[in-house]
Amino acid sequence: MRTLLGPRAGLARCGLLAALLCAAGAPLGAAPRVPASDDTIVETLPAIAGWSREERRLRQALAQRPRDEATALAAAQAYLELARTQGDARYAGYALGALRAWDATAAAQTPPALLVMRATIAQFLHDFDGAEATLKSALARQPGNAQAWITLATIQRVRGRYAESDTACRALGRVGPTLYGLACLAENAGLRGDHESARETLRGLLADPSLRGAQQAGTRQWLLTSLAEIEELAGRPGAAEAFYRQALQAERSGYLLLAYSDFLLREKRPAEVAALLAKEPRSDAVLLRLAIAARRTDSVGSARQDLDELQARFDAAAQRPRNAEAHAREGALFALDVEGDARRALDFARANVRLQREPIDLLLLARAAAAAGDEEARSELKALMQRTGLRDARIDAVL
Repeated sequence: MRTLLGPRAGLARCGLLAALLCAAGAPLGAAPRVPASDDTIVETLPAIAGWSREERRLRQALAQRPRDEATALAAAQAYLELARTQGDARYAGYALGALRAWDATAAAQTPPALLVMRATIAQFLHDFDGAEATLKSALARQPGNAQAWITLATIQRVRGRYAESDTACRALGRVGPTLYGLACLAENAGLRGDHESARETLRGLLADPSLRGAQQAGTRQWLLTSLAEIEELAGRPGAAEAFYRQALQAERSGYLLLAYSDFLLREKRPAEVAALLAKEPRSDAVLLRLAIAARRTDSVGSARQDLDELQARFDAAAQRPRNAEAHAREGALFALDVEGDARRALDFARANVRLQREPIDLLLLARAAAAAGDEEARSELKALMQRTGLRDARIDAVL
């Protein structure tokens, strides 16, 4: 689901908007490593071309005007975009830091736009409870805030609360552009198995002549990607691929490339993944897909540098308290598809669905349960699907 600031600008959906991976070699409760002294280098942040100058400008502006709303929002947005593109959650921490002048201010006195930004960052960091509470505080004061409604609808969808997401979608339709409200409801309909209704709505939106211009390429890409995902849920991979390819022609994005990579891996076409992601920033999510593709093509030797880099990032992530549960999805993918450890993958997958319940999460749990031969986990998954209302032909095929 796209936010009004841009398509899929910060969604957890499909787990591809990068967050730090949990450690491959440490249990969920791994203890943090404490440096021996302040001089100890724990990890060196990557150099980001073109960012240092902008970072200095934003830091200077914030130092001069720490409670200037526009400056704080610009800095937070810039840091959050960097966190997304680089796949490094530490920049999300910097985004929160840009808003720190309001940390001691009650929500009732904090500008609603800042509350929505704070909630968006919390969502990126998988703090869904905190994000939801903050959004509701913002909406209590500014019920016409379309960005808050679409973010709330997304968070509730990620958590498998489709009825609550519908309510937020309808509110969005009343206060924001009609397209967003309709697409929001269509995505929920697709998740429930009402594929035809979802297709009809999204195709109708795409047929609008106002979306034909170059400036609307991002909107077309979002709608086409949504259609591709609905076709996957319906068990129609041929139709899904057609929409993925149309979406790529409209506009390439990190989310789309990763979603299509996952599709190719599911369709047993790993050799195509390396070429698709060749020019993408080497985020954790990108490296993970490359590692899975290398494992499935028996080309681990040629991908040794990528695997070593990914392992180093896992090791660094393991040092951060409370990191593992928040990013158990990636831990499960690595354990199952790179290490071949079904039992460990199942532990991660179970932890993950306690936090988020998108189709990729339940599909991952199904795959791990099947690989581990765990009937209890299968039963848990069936009960969870019944509670959420999710209908996914891919999961049915695994179960």
